[in-house]
Amino acid sequence: MSKTNSPDAEHDYSGGLAVIAADKIQDPGLEPHRVRMTDKSKKHEKAASRQVTAMFVASAIGSAFAIYAYFAFPLTDDLGSVRNNTVLLGLGITLGLLGIGIGAVHWAKTLMPDNEVSEPRHQTRGSEEVRARAIEIIKLADSESGFSRRKLIRRSLYGALALFPLPAIMLFGDLGPNPGDTLRHTMWKKGTRLAKDPTGTPIKASDVTIGSVFHVIPEGLADLEHHKLEEKAKAAVLLVRLDPADIKESEERKTWSYDGIVAYSKICTHVGCPVALYEQHTHHLLCPCHQSTFDVTDACKVVFGPASRPLPQLPITVDAEGYLIAQSDFTEPVGPSFWER
Repeated sequence: MSKTNSPDAEHDYSGGLAVIAADKIQDPGLEPHRVRMTDKSKKHEKAASRQVTAMFVASAIGSAFAIYAYFAFPLTDDLGSVRNNTVLLGLGITLGLLGIGIGAVHWAKTLMPDNEVSEPRHQTRGSEEVRARAIEIIKLADSESGFSRRKLIRRSLYGALALFPLPAIMLFGDLGPNPGDTLRHTMWKKGTRLAKDPTGTPIKASDVTIGSVFHVIPEGLADLEHHKLEEKAKAAVLLVRLDPADIKESEERKTWSYDGIVAYSKICTHVGCPVALYEQHTHHLLCPCHQSTFDVTDACKVVFGPASRPLPQLPITVDAEGYLIAQSDFTEPVGPSFWER
């Protein structure tokens, strides 16, 4: 510490220490309340009420249009139908959700009380008097918001809320039949020829060389007029020819392959993605979605990834003309394991 003859000599300063003011920062309190146009003008209040009602009505119209679009523009094998169905259905659902969201926000901002308040905290459960007072407050809030009094808004909101879940219910309900039973059965049956995807050309055993891979569908699938995609999703198969000496087969499955040719479901047992990446040098099948890996030489057992069970094997043989045919359907359900639970 040092002293000088300057005007500040009578003060002592400590080098490097900050000077802290003794005055505390005062609580600024709440900002002044700004009166809205709807608070001071009946004309603006009624206009806001009509706007909220219009939003709820638009939501109901959007939900109804989504239902109409779902049936009016059904999905077919034509990509144009998929585009039309997706766009129009999406527009309807979007309007249904936005109508409710924008209407509720506009209602809160323009018609409900906007005074800021602060209340002290209290015990979670109050006395009977406090609980009775809470009910009074709820009723007061209902009165101030106008929910019971504004019948047009309330009824349009009821209509919008009643309609907007329907498109989602239809979509989820129409995703397909209950997989618990239907996935146990596919188009494969005894004597069905294995055909190339997508041409539907039957495959001879002599056409399959060691190391080659074929994407396979049941013969006749390409000629279906209805439910073609659903049947293909269950029956799609990957056909691979290996050196018979490399195949590890249980006694039960020794007759399921033909001269090193094996056929396995193409549907991953994790979440159902198409398993289509074959590594010839390792004899592994790889699912591109979550990297589940299956060993083709060992009953397509899982060697890596989240899949919990092997790919189902399709028992095959050849007919009198040398074409590859199925001995039967899959002996276990195809697709994700969680569909069995």
